[in-house]
Amino acid sequence: MNEKAPTPGDHDPEDATVRDQSSEGASAGGTGERPRPGGSGGARAARRRGYRGSWLDYAVTMLVALIIAVLVKTFLIQPFFIPSDSMNPTLVQNDKILVSKLSPGVFDLHRGDVVVFEDTQNWMESETGADQSSRYRLLTVLSWVGLAPDPSQNHLVKRLIGLPGDHVECVEGGDLTVNGETLDEPYINPQTPACQTSFDVTVPKDKLWVMGDNRFDSADSSYHYSQGEEPYVDEDDVTGRAVAIFWPVSRWTGLGDGRDAFASVPDPS
Repeated sequence: MNEKAPTPGDHDPEDATVRDQSSEGASAGGTGERPRPGGSGGARAARRRGYRGSWLDYAVTMLVALIIAVLVKTFLIQPFFIPSDSMNPTLVQNDKILVSKLSPGVFDLHRGDVVVFEDTQNWMESETGADQSSRYRLLTVLSWVGLAPDPSQNHLVKRLIGLPGDHVECVEGGDLTVNGETLDEPYINPQTPACQTSFDVTVPKDKLWVMGDNRFDSADSSYHYSQGEEPYVDEDDVTGRAVAIFWPVSRWTGLGDGRDAFASVPDPS
């Protein structure tokens, strides 16, 4: 018996079913696979993982920045806040200064340097004009991790006048002499003499003689000498040398010119 040859257009229903399913798969996924349930939930989970990763990156970045700030503050340079008028006109109240912690240590201190030192002798109690406001205390806390200038609540800033072995002398109302050399001090308050009281001292070993540029409003070595108190600063108490005023911008300037006044001072005999 002869079978009729298939003609174009004739097809097997099963074949049609297979072809239709393949077409649906291709149109739905583009790869011939059926869409899987829960696909949108997987995308949300992936986004959540991405958010967690981003926050972790931010936290790690902030931690690294904080560590760097603490290391810089500890070993290289530290900002300080000026709370009083004892260094007028060189430094005025609310100035922010940068202090190099490489001196003393890597670099030596010199006469005429503006130095910051820890107040281990409670000189701050005699310092006039010191700010003790809530803002001042907040700056103190932030300064511990290098996020703000240290407001000098436990530090003082003065000019270094005498090194160990130096003979420092002044007659009340007169000029200051170091190792017999009379100083011309352009940095002091021009309305007052070089000293508010007479003194004649030889700086002991490992000690420093310091004075404020506002000589009649500074609880410095000469003031404490006149009160019969310890007038010297231990070298080990020096935090560093002030190198510049960095704020406010209108007062940007370096602080290294003080050495010029001591250029002709001889070494102690």
